Amino acid sequence: MGLFKNFVSQTRKPEGVFGKMMVNGMNGGHAKMADWGMAHLTSIAPEEILEIGCGGGRNAGELLRKYPGAKVTAVDYSEISVGKAAEYNAEAIKAGRCEVQQQDVSALTLPEEKYDLATAFETIYFWPGLENCFAQVAKVLKPGAVFMIVNESDGTDEASLKFEKIIEGMKCHTIDEIESALKSAGFSKVKSDHHKSKPWITVIAKK
Repeated sequence: MGLFKNFVSQTRKPEGVFGKMMVNGMNGGHAKMADWGMAHLTSIAPEEILEIGCGGGRNAGELLRKYPGAKVTAVDYSEISVGKAAEYNAEAIKAGRCEVQQQDVSALTLPEEKYDLATAFETIYFWPGLENCFAQVAKVLKPGAVFMIVNESDGTDEASLKFEKIIEGMKCHTIDEIESALKSAGFSKVKSDHHKSKPWITVIAKK
């Protein structure tokens, strides 16, 4: 259990050898869920995008492809994730369309009211206090901008709740909990979708 716990705990903040292994698997392991979530973005044309908890950088790359006129700032508080995401999006960085930074979502040091869209895939489980972190996201979004959250867990599925007991600091949130925290942080027009056959959820809010 010791090695297993050490490995799965790398989902929180990848570090060391196990962290590198975890980040290397993130891009492929969550791709279908991320694409399902991204498909909900149908009526916006963002120019500045913030990808929070970017992991291995795959979703930042997909956002760059989905919005060819946009720039993406990808952030993560794991140094290993930042390195992997920068490597994955090296061409876009060279072209001036992507930037990867080490940031903590509980205390973002980014320009206020800059971004049209913020995304968070498989990451809010580890955010220390949803309302505070959501308020940090709201601070850097333009008025009317969109914040999208995509999770594999709906907060009630047995598999994820088992990991919640193993991984320190992990919390699987329900749609109601996420929506309530978003509204408390100043977001409005919150809407959500639950996958028909999986516990996947997408929650979208406007500032």
